[in-house]
Amino acid sequence: MKSIRVVMAVGGLLLATACSSGGTGGTTGAGGSGGGGASGQPGTVASSSQAKTSAAVVDIEPKDGSTGVAPSGALKVSVASGKLTQVAVTAPDGSAVAGTLAPDGSSWTPAAGLSVSSTYKVAAQATDANGVASTTNSTFTTLTPKKTAGSQDNITTGATYGVGMIIQIQFGQMVKNKAAVEKAVTVEASDGSVVKGHWFNEDNWFELRPQAYWKPGTTVKVHLRLKSVEISPGVYGGAASDRDESFTIGRSQVSTVDAATHQMTVVTDGRANRVIPITSGASSPANWATYNGTMVIERKEGTVEMKSASVPNLGGTPYDEKVPDSMRLTDTGTYVHGNYWAGGAFGHENVSHGCVGLQDVEGGSPDSVAGKMYADSIVGDVVIVKNSVGTQVDPGNGLSGWNINWNNW
Repeated sequence: MKSIRVVMAVGGLLLATACSSGGTGGTTGAGGSGGGGASGQPGTVASSSQAKTSAAVVDIEPKDGSTGVAPSGALKVSVASGKLTQVAVTAPDGSAVAGTLAPDGSSWTPAAGLSVSSTYKVAAQATDANGVASTTNSTFTTLTPKKTAGSQDNITTGATYGVGMIIQIQFGQMVKNKAAVEKAVTVEASDGSVVKGHWFNEDNWFELRPQAYWKPGTTVKVHLRLKSVEISPGVYGGAASDRDESFTIGRSQVSTVDAATHQMTVVTDGRANRVIPITSGASSPANWATYNGTMVIERKEGTVEMKSASVPNLGGTPYDEKVPDSMRLTDTGTYVHGNYWAGGAFGHENVSHGCVGLQDVEGGSPDSVAGKMYADSIVGDVVIVKNSVGTQVDPGNGLSGWNINWNNW
């Protein structure tokens, strides 16, 4: 009997312990489950309270707290012994950063570069083979550029241009990372035209155009996102390089200058509406001859002071004239302009210093041949010169990129 009393005492102790762990549930419930509670229930409770550790190990680069992080190429999320199920990267404004998860769930990378001088938050979750989840967080800050190049273009938002308009973006220095710049510049045409770019001038300017002339009435939108692009080692685009611009294509006007017949035929919206007597570049000296090829009016400059001294190795008699109704075709100084000193040369003889001259009066006049042509023209209109004894215009001289075949553009 003594041994029995000891067992009962121990059993009572176990029951009391079980009741005390149940809080204020009352002694009725405790008494009712007394035998069962002593038979293994405490082990079950202890097992369910233990958290399972996931075998999935998530790695976020850059590490939490990193600063001076490159905006492109540095961010990557990966996992070992598991699969990523969710990656959330949040920009400073609260927006989500788009990215791509690898098909096997092993890694995640952003779809585009990040912004400079910005703090990002990363939350990544993965599961192991047993479905146990693991979550890792990181916060980092991108670098602030020490050098920026900046860019400028030839577009004025809201303007109307001719069908030959070429978008030109000039950078403050040579661009080394051309692929990143090309990705950061996009062009939308309302008619769906495909637009491609080409590099000129030792890769410090970028020009974009469609395969054929723009269609009249097309709306063109240009999006530049260059602020956070490293255009050359250590050099970024600059704050002003993120911008959106748009323009409209007006009526079609293509003028063809035949230097052999001394005539210019103006075709507007497909109809030849004028044939204008002209004088183009003289055949001697050789560098007076007008360039052949397709050119574009890149600026309307009104009256321009033209000096022979400003043209290297021009030759011939020096001149200094204030030339009216001037429309620039090339950066090296080819114009369509008014001419009041050529006398009877129009339609008969080429006597200019390389430009295409139209009859005008000194100071210009809206009623002169040149004045009317000037008034009827817009930036982006096409001027084609043929049968000149001069050389072919360089495609990088002015907006002359139409002279490059589309396959080579």
